[in-house]
Amino acid sequence: MLCLGIESTAHTFGIGIVNGKGKVLSNEWDVFKPKTGWGIAPMDAAEHHQKVSRNILEKSLESAGSSLNDIDVISVSQGPGLPPCLHKGMNFAKNLAEKSGSPILGVNHCVAHVEIGKLMTGARDPVTLYVSGANTQVLAFVSGRYRVFGETQDIGIGNALDKFGRQAGMAFPAGPKIEERAKSGKYQELPYTVKGMDLSFSGITTEAAGRVKRGEKLEDVCFSLQETVFAMLTEVTERAMAHTGKTEVLLTGGVAANRRLQEMLSIMAKERDGTFYRCPQEFCGDCGANIAWLGVLAHRSGMKQDPEKLEIKPRQRTDDIEVTWL
Repeated sequence: MLCLGIESTAHTFGIGIVNGKGKVLSNEWDVFKPKTGWGIAPMDAAEHHQKVSRNILEKSLESAGSSLNDIDVISVSQGPGLPPCLHKGMNFAKNLAEKSGSPILGVNHCVAHVEIGKLMTGARDPVTLYVSGANTQVLAFVSGRYRVFGETQDIGIGNALDKFGRQAGMAFPAGPKIEERAKSGKYQELPYTVKGMDLSFSGITTEAAGRVKRGEKLEDVCFSLQETVFAMLTEVTERAMAHTGKTEVLLTGGVAANRRLQEMLSIMAKERDGTFYRCPQEFCGDCGANIAWLGVLAHRSGMKQDPEKLEIKPRQRTDDIEVTWL
């Protein structure tokens, strides 16, 4: 069995092919880069996706040593995401399904990050910290769904770091540059905002940027910003572990590349006699392989969808999805 997955929720257009045993045969993508260097103009990103889609498809099929006739099922990001971008991926997927005669499934982008992380690490039943540009969620499987035990109430952690970086004069993406600067910094207290099990990043980002403008040492502010926001994430993740009784922690999403965040979660898990896992970097970010693997799981569980009724769901939540494959 082969599943071709299409990712187009935001800046990345990707196509991956995964077989029924979870072997990734190809994972090709192209990332939209705004002319100004900052932010995503949804219509421009959608135009980019349309331009590169055919080329990415050809590269993915070639890398997998397959043709469209070999594909048994097509899966596509249904949501959440930017509507113009989602539309391009959905339309492309429907055209491929019609051309190949393959069934098509719309899948959830966030759930795909969890499932590829479990596949690649061997984690069985983790509390997942999913951290990307727009998304920040603490997730765990309970009663048939991936429940949200904590999430951002304003902006995602990746966008928060990029917002600070932009105001501090750093090029996009700012996360790696903040991490490098933080290595030689010293701690200064910044606003720590955990509201129950949820988090807020806008206030600390504004305060940190203000301190840079007032002349405080950039390295100190970068170090303090990282320490504070990652401590917030670690606190909420630990409390989700305590509540659910789970002993595994899985870190995934684009911000999972940060070594300091990895270290803090690893220490926390060890102190709880648990195990820490990090999704491999290739699959932490948005890519077609994530969508393809979730397509395999959904198809194998018997999920079927009518192509004519299949539509994008830009505001679809992780906990909207009934998990039929576990």
